[in-house]
Amino acid sequence: MLDCGLLNERAITERLRRLVTIPPSSALVAGIGDDCAIYRPRGSADDLLFTTDLFIEGTHFLRDTHKPADVARKALVRSLSDIAAMGGEPRFCLASVCLPEWATDRWTTDFFEALASLAARHHAILAGGDLARGVGFACDVTLCGAVPRGAALLRNGARVGHEIYVSGALGGSALGLATRKGKAWKRHLNPEPRLALGRFLREKLRASAAIDISDGLSLDLTRVCLASGTAADIVAPPQFAESRKQFASLEQALHGGEEYELLFFVRQGTSVPAQFEGLRLTRIGIAAQGPAGEVRIDGQPLKPLGFDHFTHTKELQQGNL
Repeated sequence: MLDCGLLNERAITERLRRLVTIPPSSALVAGIGDDCAIYRPRGSADDLLFTTDLFIEGTHFLRDTHKPADVARKALVRSLSDIAAMGGEPRFCLASVCLPEWATDRWTTDFFEALASLAARHHAILAGGDLARGVGFACDVTLCGAVPRGAALLRNGARVGHEIYVSGALGGSALGLATRKGKAWKRHLNPEPRLALGRFLREKLRASAAIDISDGLSLDLTRVCLASGTAADIVAPPQFAESRKQFASLEQALHGGEEYELLFFVRQGTSVPAQFEGLRLTRIGIAAQGPAGEVRIDGQPLKPLGFDHFTHTKELQQGNL
């Protein structure tokens, strides 16, 4: 029996990984532990990427602050961002939706129209799913993407000496959740999957590892370092600017969730532009010697205080409800 009562997400994932064995003859070439599972059809020039994400009322959104289109966008972007982190391109999606009694015909129509529209815009055609009635709203999006055979960006490719970069400025989503106003609130409600950047990292920069920042920089960087067997030395990342005088705090930038920016590693000497299509790319550190998963900021240990559904300490709930 898998008892999840006292475990955090990492511990549960590790237990599941030990329970599952991928046969050598399987077309599944990567499973638990990356942003997507990778399936390699025989004779295909592409690998298929599969990811799934739950979006739950009360955990990821509140109906008094999020319109149905906001809910649809955020539910789909979570999976689109996983495809971006692997350097892939979306193909199609499935959505299983639990509708509660409060979801009116108007609310439901607005939700599905927004979901289908965003899916089509990113070439992730809504191809089906499932419907159910329940106490609260929940949406589980399964997304299929593709990447050239053997070219997917993984979490385990970083090596000591590789340089660490982030896209954009961090902490905006957490600041928006705290203030519920201004540019930061719009940032929280309207995340953008960095699909074009992911392909650029794979095709042009030959990134060695990548992950999307969904649960907070400190936690997601720890995940890459654990997978790659390295430590990391970093400095403070760029902080989201609401105005010339108001910025996301360093804590929000380090630990805030729902950013959906990309954190990536490149080999030393790689020429990384300062911007990609107007999006800032910033070097924040280097993969270093040390215990696997250890992250240090300005030489001091940095705890992975991002969002973990199974950790009940309030300080870990940065940037999520």
